Amino acid sequence: MQCHPCDTRRHGRTPLTADAAALLTRRSPAGRGALTAVTLGSAMALMDGTVVNIAVRAIGADLVASLAQLQWVVNGYLLTLASLVLVSGALGDLRGRRQLYVVGIAWFALASIACALAPTATALIIARAVQGVGAALLTPGALAVIQSSFVPEDRPAAIGTWAGVSGIATAVGPFVGGFLLDHGGWRGIFAINVPVAAVVIALTLRYVPESRDPEADGRLDLVGAALTVAGLAALTLGLIGSGESSAARTIALCASGLGLLGLFVARERRAPRPLVPLGLFASRVFSAANAMTLLVYGALGAVLFLLTIQLQVLAGFSPLASGLATLPITVALLLLSSRFAALAHRIGPRIPMSAGPILCAVGVVLLAPVGRGTGYWLGVFPGMCVFGLGLAALVSPLTAAVLGAAPDRYAGTASGINNAVARAGSLLAVAALPPLVGLTGTAYDDPAAFTDGYRLACFACAGLLTAGGVVSWLGLGRTAESAISGQI
Repeated sequence: MQCHPCDTRRHGRTPLTADAAALLTRRSPAGRGALTAVTLGSAMALMDGTVVNIAVRAIGADLVASLAQLQWVVNGYLLTLASLVLVSGALGDLRGRRQLYVVGIAWFALASIACALAPTATALIIARAVQGVGAALLTPGALAVIQSSFVPEDRPAAIGTWAGVSGIATAVGPFVGGFLLDHGGWRGIFAINVPVAAVVIALTLRYVPESRDPEADGRLDLVGAALTVAGLAALTLGLIGSGESSAARTIALCASGLGLLGLFVARERRAPRPLVPLGLFASRVFSAANAMTLLVYGALGAVLFLLTIQLQVLAGFSPLASGLATLPITVALLLLSSRFAALAHRIGPRIPMSAGPILCAVGVVLLAPVGRGTGYWLGVFPGMCVFGLGLAALVSPLTAAVLGAAPDRYAGTASGINNAVARAGSLLAVAALPPLVGLTGTAYDDPAAFTDGYRLACFACAGLLTAGGVVSWLGLGRTAESAISGQI
């Protein structure tokens, strides 16, 4: 279906629940319980995407893994998450968002047990890929629940709370990983998910109302899903192996991946119920926000992956100390996310979504000199503060802009698209940057080689972040800004 996402006269902005009178308010006990359920579950999944970063060196030593295998420990999770989150968004609209959210939480918990018990690097990679399926099932459902279950006037604040907690979860992952690593080993970073999942399931069943798309016709684009998985897998495999494989193999895999993704786009143009309704991209806001998401989250994933290793390999930080190093990001997100959400609601998303990535880029440049003998307060703290301020500025406005640019009946799909873009950005950046800057094999055990690659990667990430700010400024013009301000 080709439609303009902002055409509220055609699609309306009514919530997709069985009874409009049963919509939740943010201050009610049920509203607080529902918001806790969706933010806590999303935080668990998002944190798991970064908590592993702090443990990669310990995992490598314990399981005798190469740097490529450690990249797959991170990317196996991101691959299935990025590939299947589109299916999940559509499936939630069809079958029920609460139902799919609960299934995703339970799946995630079971896969976390498999990760904690993995005897080899290969077994851990497989378990992480299975865990990513659970994350894909639950992630878009959280935002869709907010958009469809809360009264319209409470949605911006609820989204701001969700975005703030989600951003905190991403940033606090290295700290939690460091603490668990120092008090029980790397397997504890997966085992901790089980009790958290039990609490989330209980809250969801008690407080979250069921909702679905009343216009859904029961068809899912499974061919499109298969093309997405195969395309991203081939592209990731080619990028990760580019530093050690032959040029012919790398080119063949990358070309195959791009070709399959091209077939996916062609498929979406013809599919009766596409995973990605291309009409959504007729919105300038939706297109610009997703382009910025690809660039910014790509840089964020690569920075967190490489920085935590650099702090341990060269700067001599313990796992816990390297986790604590990211604390300024957590504090900034905690204190400022809701304020930036309110600011974007008043003035539109253009300024915070443009300035935020630029500030992040400055922070990454300040972190580039980290190396042997670097102290925390002069060498790490300033860059972390600037990076955290920039991240706080962009996270909430970005989320609100994406959902505000799509009609409510596409709440799950729009959330799924943006989540897929974010995870795909991290997936490709973590796959591509290490070999591009010369980090292959067991480079994480060679301080001099790793430092050279780390610093090149920092400047590359700063370039991606700057490009994200430029895309936001150019894409979110005053016309688009006015349109979105009236909807979020």
